[in-house]
Amino acid sequence: MILFCPPGVYRAQSDTAVLADQVGRRAADRAVLDLGTGSGALTLAAWRAGAASVTGVDLSRRSVLATRLNCRLHGAEVRIHRGDLFGPVRGRRFGLIVANPPYVPSETSVLPRHTAGRCWDAGPDGRAVLDRICADAADHLTPDGRVLLVHSAVCGPEETVDRFAAAGLAAEVVERAHIPFGPVMRSRATLLERRGLIEPGDRLEELVVVEARRV
Repeated sequence: MILFCPPGVYRAQSDTAVLADQVGRRAADRAVLDLGTGSGALTLAAWRAGAASVTGVDLSRRSVLATRLNCRLHGAEVRIHRGDLFGPVRGRRFGLIVANPPYVPSETSVLPRHTAGRCWDAGPDGRAVLDRICADAADHLTPDGRVLLVHSAVCGPEETVDRFAAAGLAAEVVERAHIPFGPVMRSRATLLERRGLIEPGDRLEELVVVEARRV
């Protein structure tokens, strides 16, 4: 699927593809929320899988415009909002929430707002955005709703499962994939080694998809 992706908008990569496969198996007939839609790849994956409705949210104006354009080019009838995570959909509930959030560990806890780094920088442990999703997702799920999110194993899949549990959701890793480091992870390799998040010389990343649902 060809997507328009201007500078500063996250370009769909391996993590998007891994999550899109899971979305395609679960989106049919559900109201879907795509958090951090980027260029709209997951929004379109849900629409193509037969979702009852699809809503995309992104903090970036460029991403919102790119997603709207891509959905129009593919004939997808979806709703796209600009805002911070669940802010634009306060009070609404969804049958499926999907997210490929920023998760790459960064030097500091200060997150960029106006550079490309906002697509991947996620604080010292990579969990600045992940933990917010885990904490708030339950308030936006229908009784039979589910959450699907993807991140690197360096962020701690067990922590994600525990965070969902603390919010009243049962969670598990439903898919794992191993890929070579991309440009950002390669540039952070020394930092990750220093923090003990990867073994010295390791340049293979494990991606995980975590699914959460009501207990």
